[in-house]
Amino acid sequence: MKKILLLSDTHSYIDDAILKHVKKADEVWHAGDIGDLKVTDAIKALKPLRAVYGNIDDDKARIEFPENNRFMCEGIDVWITHIGGYPNKYNIRVREEIYKNPPKLFICGHSHILKVMPDKKINLLHMNPGAVGKHGFHNVRTMLRFIIDGDKIKELEVIEFKK
Repeated sequence: MKKILLLSDTHSYIDDAILKHVKKADEVWHAGDIGDLKVTDAIKALKPLRAVYGNIDDDKARIEFPENNRFMCEGIDVWITHIGGYPNKYNIRVREEIYKNPPKLFICGHSHILKVMPDKKINLLHMNPGAVGKHGFHNVRTMLRFIIDGDKIKELEVIEFKK
């Protein structure tokens, strides 16, 4: 069983309120637009981190993190990428692979819109944690917390902060 904290679009912002939730997780996953690597350094100082770079990230982030991060967590095949779209509107960059070899959990960021939805056609769960940074059009900063227990994703919670 693993407690996961999922965040995205920090845009160089990290604070004690976010780090409080980091401390409660077993792993932290970041779906891109990290900004300054001080964000990921602060997370890595506390917990294991899996991350991808986003469209605003510089060459340092692109050297440290991949564009796509696909891995197994417990019994769940996970794919994290920054710009991925969502069911019925996957980004052209990932669309063919999604349909050919779908993960169980597909995670992206970029839109700053919190979204969790199933793709029943290919038995996939899509998650976008929204944006937890202060840069962007969103009015509420959000992250997701959930548990992976074997091949089950459970106890999904939304964490909200005022902008």
